[in-house]
Amino acid sequence: GCGLGQCGACTVHVDGVAARACVIPAHGVAGRSITTLEGLGNKEHWHPVQAAFEQAQAAQCGYCLNGMVMQTAALLAREPQPSEARVRAELSGNLCRCGTHVEILQAVALAAASQKPAG
Repeated sequence: GCGLGQCGACTVHVDGVAARACVIPAHGVAGRSITTLEGLGNKEHWHPVQAAFEQAQAAQCGYCLNGMVMQTAALLAREPQPSEARVRAELSGNLCRCGTHVEILQAVALAAASQKPAG
């Protein structure tokens, strides 16, 4: 990552809210719940957002992927069916230069659809 909180690659969840790990001092999160990408899911049981990003082939270089997944998971946890405009706004602070923006939007839509109750 950038070490300045500008790229979003280091995004983690602090008490369920997306935050840039590189600018949070350790004493600032003492006693709080921290979730990293590794805590979101794993190879045996992917989180729906991770599965959607894989299905949509939303990563090329992988630099932004962790941050995009974590930011998306936090968004969908509080807003299960966001509009495309909301998704774009939410992910605007996560830098991606690979040109997979369409696939990233598709991944978010897939993840949101996978959370919809049947019926």
